[in-house]
Formats: sequence, structure tokens, C-alpha cells
Amino acid sequence: MDAPAKSAETRLEGERAQRILAAMRTSVGTRGTAGSTFDHVAREAGVSRGLLHYYFGSKEQLLVEVVRRDCDARIAVLEERFADADSAEAIVEVLLSQLQALLQDESQSVVYEVLSASRRSDYVRDELAEVYNRWREHLADVLREKERAGVIKPRADAAAVAAVVLALGDGFGLQLVSDPERDASEALEVGITTVRWLLGAE
Repeated sequence: MDAPAKSAETRLEGERAQRILAAMRTSVGTRGTAGSTFDHVAREAGVSRGLLHYYFGSKEQLLVEVVRRDCDARIAVLEERFADADSAEAIVEVLLSQLQALLQDESQSVVYEVLSASRRSDYVRDELAEVYNRWREHLADVLREKERAGVIKPRADAAAVAAVVLALGDGFGLQLVSDPERDASEALEVGITTVRWLLGAE
């Protein structure tokens, strides 16, 4: 399995690989992991089933790559938006916009499917842990930079604040996805107030 994975690593920027990743993301959002067979994904990506195996080796590897790519994309967006954030309130707005964006596409469903799969696969669990570590470390680095610039005064170590902020986002995301008709505006405001406090704004 290692050799195909290494070969795929050099080809994942290609147009066919991108189509496969997009098809897997959409399929998981619609059918879940169990229903997203290589046959389904290959057909929707317009490629052969064998090509999926050539690029990714297994459905687990493909699923993890979708999450990894989504994480990379969101980090890139955050870097751009955080660059202009010159207050704690601006940082809160960036975080809130990212939560809203996450809830509007298939990425959230994919994350939940990967979380479920991680209970049955050491490989998926380890890869998901790496993604979350990168996500937390990136946010912690941003908070340290903003603290040095005098923009915020975090109430605790940046790594701990980043972990709590992301946990709040994960929790709200899970509740809103599971019960989209529920009015969560008051609870969301409490969450925002909590983040402001953690950043030293209140």
C-alpha cells in the first residue's frame, strides 16, 4: 500500500485527481461513507475504478485526503482573512464566518463520517489526529502573532485557547447539522461571548 500512496502523492494536483476528490466529497455528503463506493465515485468523477485505486489505494485513503485538502483550503482562507484582523472582534468575525461556511457545504458531513470511520481504523484515526493537530497549531500560531502585535490578550496559553475555540466550533456544527430547524442564535451568542472572553476582549 505504501508504494501506490507515494506514487499518488506526486499526482494529486492533476485534474483527474481533483475530480475524484470532489466526487468523493459530494458522495459522502449525499450517501455517507458506506454508500460512497469506488464504483459510485469513479462514475461521478468520470474515471475508471482502477484509477481510484492507483491514486489512493483504498477508500480510507481517499476519504482522509478529502479531509486533508479541505483543511488546507480552510487554513489558506484563514491566513488571508486573519492578516487583516486588527481586533479581537475581527478575529471572532473570521472564526464565525468559517463556521458558517463549513455548515453550508459537504465538508462538515465528511468530517463526521471520518470521525465515525476513525473508531474502526487506526490509519484513519492517526491521519485525522494529524489534521486536527495542524488545525489547532495554525490557529494557536495566529493567536500568538496577534498577541505579540497587541491585538489580543488571551486568557490562557494560545494552544489551549485554540483547542477550546475549535471545540466550540465542532460542537455547534454538530448540533446545527443534526437539528437545522432549531433556533441556536442565543446559544451561539453565548459561544461568541466565550470566545471574546478567551481572547481577552471582555
